[in-house]
Amino acid sequence: MWTEFIAARGLEGVDYDAWAFGGEPGRLAGLVLAGIKTATASAYPLYALEDEPLPEAGEYSVILDSREEAVCIIRTERVFTAPFREVDGEQARREGEGDLSLAYWRRVHEAFFTNELAGAGLTFTPDMPVVCEEFRRVWPE
Repeated sequence: MWTEFIAARGLEGVDYDAWAFGGEPGRLAGLVLAGIKTATASAYPLYALEDEPLPEAGEYSVILDSREEAVCIIRTERVFTAPFREVDGEQARREGEGDLSLAYWRRVHEAFFTNELAGAGLTFTPDMPVVCEEFRRVWPE
């Protein structure tokens, strides 16, 4: 998929990362492919723990499904951090999950973050920084 994309766009030499969404990678990748999901959120403490750089605007990613097969390519448009308790309804809507409400987003993400952090020996709090990433699907068009 990446080879076809860079050839069509004349982007030879551009780097990318390949990854799957946590929780339900196939379903979430399908939401991106359908144009419903245009954002994601992750726990900032895990980036720090793994000494991993935060995503940056302009980066490309190949989104994988639960079988680790390429589904689509996205381009990161905006990245910001906010405490979990300050993530707003617009971010929740852009993430495209459930009923698109902030209440749904908070419930699902608190459970997901609690589990992910516990696996790393960390504890979730409502003040925990969240990395919010907005993106657009660029392939397939």
